[in-house]
Amino acid sequence: MFSITVRDHLMIAHSFRGEVFGPAQRLHGATFLVDATFRRAELDDDNIVVDIGLATQELGAVVSELNYRNLDNEPDFANTNTSTEFLAKVIADRLAERIHKGALGESAREIAGITVTLHESHIAWASYERAL
Repeated sequence: MFSITVRDHLMIAHSFRGEVFGPAQRLHGATFLVDATFRRAELDDDNIVVDIGLATQELGAVVSELNYRNLDNEPDFANTNTSTEFLAKVIADRLAERIHKGALGESAREIAGITVTLHESHIAWASYERAL
C-alpha cells in the first residue's frame, strides 16, 4: 500500500459534558496539528498516490471550515462532545466527500483509504481511519 501525508493546523475552542472530562468541561482552546494520509494499492499513471498540492489545498479547505471557531456554537456539533477522536472523523469524512466529488482529481477516486491524525501535543494524538 502506498501513502502520502499532508499537514495543516487547527485552532478551536470548545467544552465537554461529562465528569470524565474534569476541568475540560469549561470552555477552553485547543490547537492541533492535522495530518491526512491518503492510501492506495497502486500508483496512478503519473506514479503518485494523489497530487500533493491538491491534497494540501483540500485539507486546508476542510480545516478552514473549523478553524478559529467555538465548536460549541456550531450547529453541526450541537450537543456533541467534540473530542479529538470525533474531530478526526469529521475531517476524514469531509475529505472523503471532496474525493468523491472529484476535488482531488479523477485518479484520486482510486484512493483506498484515509487516515486523519490530530496531534494535541508532542505526547498525545488521536486518529480516525476510513475506507473509501
